Amino acid sequence: MPKEFTPKVLTANALLDGDVVYLTSDDRWSPSLKEAEVLTDEAHAQLRLVEATARASEIVGVYLADVKVTEDGPAPTHFREEFRSIGPSNYAHGKQEPAHV
Repeated sequence: MPKEFTPKVLTANALLDGDVVYLTSDDRWSPSLKEAEVLTDEAHAQLRLVEATARASEIVGVYLADVKVTEDGPAPTHFREEFRSIGPSNYAHGKQEPAHV
């Protein structure tokens, strides 16, 4: 029996600066997971993956990442994705900078 499809988002790294980005429903790449389009249909998710992969001039390493839907938007279900969503591991730049101002 096939595994049940769970909610996912498209994620990649921005080609020019390397930041983790997420594809939004209006086809923008956003650094915020909360803005990501949540994909709940497997066929639609695969189509969006093919479309995103074709945008090689903008991003690199695009893939579908599992998420859970919360009141605050999508949230990671795996440690790797949680780590990627909060930015670099040093506090001097990136998504963690506002937390230490």
